[in-house]
Amino acid sequence: MRIAIKVIPNASKSEIIDKEGIEWKVKVQAPPENGKANRALIQLLAKHFQVPKSRIKIIGGEKSHQKIIEVFDLPNANTLNK
Repeated sequence: MRIAIKVIPNASKSEIIDKEGIEWKVKVQAPPENGKANRALIQLLAKHFQVPKSRIKIIGGEKSHQKIIEVFDLPNANTLNK
């Protein structure tokens, strides 16, 4: 499954703030330097989808606020609506 995400780094807390359809807004506490915000995003999404971090990849926008994320082998597709 692919998801378009707008990442907001340096937030007061890490959270998914808006998930409508395939475009989500996600806040992460980590700064956008040395891949810290990307790692925080993957960790947050892994927790949300209840999958290992290895099943989540950034396939587009690695150095941008706008990212395309691929979640592999998602056990339950209904997780999107939680």
